[in-house]
Amino acid sequence: MSVRVEGLTVRYGSAVVLQDLDLDVSTGEILVVAGPSGCGKSTLLRAVAGLVTVAAGRIVVDGQEVRGTSRDRAMVFQDDGLLPWRTAARNVELPLALRGVPRTGRRAAARRWLDRVGLAGFERHLPRELSGGMRQRVQLARTLAQRPKVVLMDEPFAALDAQTRADMQELVVEVLREAGTTTVFVTHDVDEAVRLGDRVVVLGTGEVDVRREAILAAVMA
Repeated sequence: MSVRVEGLTVRYGSAVVLQDLDLDVSTGEILVVAGPSGCGKSTLLRAVAGLVTVAAGRIVVDGQEVRGTSRDRAMVFQDDGLLPWRTAARNVELPLALRGVPRTGRRAAARRWLDRVGLAGFERHLPRELSGGMRQRVQLARTLAQRPKVVLMDEPFAALDAQTRADMQELVVEVLREAGTTTVFVTHDVDEAVRLGDRVVVLGTGEVDVRREAILAAVMA
């Protein structure tokens, strides 16, 4: 499922966060959006997700203009957002339950995706019994169990230690490629950008630049 951003402008009050931005993401591509804090990276994700009001321009996903949220688009955040009173499996099941998926189907999906992200045997653990990296794996399983066509990832590994972060980066690339999911991944870390992306763009003052020297200058600033 492709994503096209055309002349996108987003304002928060009188502040212009994104202005006249054009961007294309091909079906199945992992696009990394890098840039310094405050340049509008997270706002771009929220706009594609249909969570913010667009002042000008439009976003087109699979030929349809975005006019709100959709099951085909899912976000992954730095905060895993797990409900502390639900087990890992029941956290994965939750969005499926809200869609009316029968219990047997959602339990099977939870087991399958927890196994795929390396958490077989942890289905009955509560979030407080899991490490930060394991909780992020649960969040990833919960997202992919919904089978979205587009995944929007907002610095999900920023709070993890270096080794766990590297492990999660490897897992994410492997799983997303298997699923053929179109992905937009936001980071301010140049190493992460280069490791994850089929393509890396730098966002700053409403412009996109794909040159490596621009990536280094913008991200390391």
